[in-house]
Amino acid sequence: MRSQLEKYKSAILSLPKDRILSKEDLLVDDFLIARDGKLEMYYAPHNEYINSSAKVMIIGLTPGFTQMRTAMQVAKAALEQGLPDEEACKQAKEAARFAGTMKENLIRMLNGIGLHRHLNLSGCEQLFREHQTLLHTTSLLRFPVFVEKKNYSGTHPNLLSTPFLKNAAMPSLHDELERMKQTLIIPLGKIVESALCAFVREGKLDDKQCIWGFPHPSGANGHRHKQFADHQERMRNQLKGLNLP
Repeated sequence: MRSQLEKYKSAILSLPKDRILSKEDLLVDDFLIARDGKLEMYYAPHNEYINSSAKVMIIGLTPGFTQMRTAMQVAKAALEQGLPDEEACKQAKEAARFAGTMKENLIRMLNGIGLHRHLNLSGCEQLFREHQTLLHTTSLLRFPVFVEKKNYSGTHPNLLSTPFLKNAAMPSLHDELERMKQTLIIPLGKIVESALCAFVREGKLDDKQCIWGFPHPSGANGHRHKQFADHQERMRNQLKGLNLP
């Protein structure tokens, strides 16, 4: 997975200072990777960093604008300090992943299936603080995708039946999974899960490596509480049968 940061570094360094970045700053041609009709994919640096020694890999759908903005602001500050590209991406990753209330929802559900006990932690909030070395987070779509400048939800259009999106997602994610052979994988939501199921059917992924049925923690997912309650016990039992590396 070749880093693209160098290509966008000068544009990142040219971003405005001393104010919160807006869509008018970031959803511009300087950061546009590709466009297909109403779909647009833009660069953000945080998913460039891969923690291949992690014990847990959490896979979301695509970075939203809040994550993109945080990642860009943190990467800009790191680059201005003269830090190496990898460190800039690492700092962006740690600041941006599941930014906002989504992180609180995610931690609550991870604790609800008892993941922290299998990692010898007091709670899964530690994965986002002092024990970040145990965690790798990524997205099915590595870079932010928007539909008419709004966060892509995965359904309109359907990801796996849209060549532009499928071709952006599947090869990139497969390359990343190849580096995480012994890692517990938690796909967030049905769309991410369906992509991983495709890898399982093709013999590219061991289904026992994954926790199935975990809802997407976004506040926009109004069914997440019921989905979690329906699958909670089964996910707990899946964890009991695993020996985390």
